Amino acid sequence: MIRICGITKEEDVLYNLAIEDITREDIVWYWIDLCEPTELEYTAVLKDYFHFHPLAIEDCLEYVQRPKVDFYEGYHFLVLHSISRKDLEPLEVDLFVGETFLVSFHLHADKAVERSWEKLSEKARVKNSPLHVAHMIIDQLVDNYFSPVYYLEDRLNDIDDNLTRESSGLVLEEVFDIRAELSKMRRTIVPMRDLLYRILNSERFHGVSDHEIYFKDIYDHLLKLSEMIETSRELTADIRDSYFSLNSDYMNSIMKTLTIFSTIFMPLTFIVGVYGMNFKYMPELTWHYGYYACLFLMGIIFAVMILWFKRKGWFK
Repeated sequence: MIRICGITKEEDVLYNLAIEDITREDIVWYWIDLCEPTELEYTAVLKDYFHFHPLAIEDCLEYVQRPKVDFYEGYHFLVLHSISRKDLEPLEVDLFVGETFLVSFHLHADKAVERSWEKLSEKARVKNSPLHVAHMIIDQLVDNYFSPVYYLEDRLNDIDDNLTRESSGLVLEEVFDIRAELSKMRRTIVPMRDLLYRILNSERFHGVSDHEIYFKDIYDHLLKLSEMIETSRELTADIRDSYFSLNSDYMNSIMKTLTIFSTIFMPLTFIVGVYGMNFKYMPELTWHYGYYACLFLMGIIFAVMILWFKRKGWFK
């Protein structure tokens, strides 16, 4: 789908223009949005009409692993990433930014582009250039990062507050899933942060000085997001270590209990073993009260050892 809007000298926004209308004298600059375009549509606009560089067109059609900016004569090419709400996978949004035009290209419908398209009708926005609209799109993309990051952070805080030995085994798998999702977010947000830094500090990005305060605001948001993700990743490591500590403490408690009972039964087993050898000339075997005396002795040993272990604090 191709849609075109133009901004006139009177600062009015004209929607649903044809590509032939963008050359009208009253049009100051225009925005062409290619949303899920067919091969015929993107070829007609990117290649035949604008004659954009083949490498830039190739980057539009093939997924680029990292956000980036390329400088060409007469325009800048930006590769941006939005985030899918379903699986947090990055989705690509490409922008061609010139002095009198903005061309956006995305193979999936994107809410950031839609909101920017709607905001364009506001008078406060119309007075600005294509670069400011590019800023709006980037700003909307970055704002969409906050919701999943806050959600993951809240989940981790809930887990951390309610972590006990009884529940730790159930949530450990969830913690690892959250850590994997944080890694996905990190692979998107950190390159976007580096991209904004490059835009702000590049002398080749013409016009950015007039909008520096706006791009710095986005950069600050990305710094905050990066710090939140790193903090959350550290929290997942702390929860994992807490789980292992709880589990280790639980296992030590079990081993201590088993050791106590094993120690108690060692002398009892010795006595039973001695009198279970069935030698013919063992004097106690013929004693009338030998059986009861042996049980009494074993009971005394059991009680003494229990009292001694309790006094040593082994049952705490």
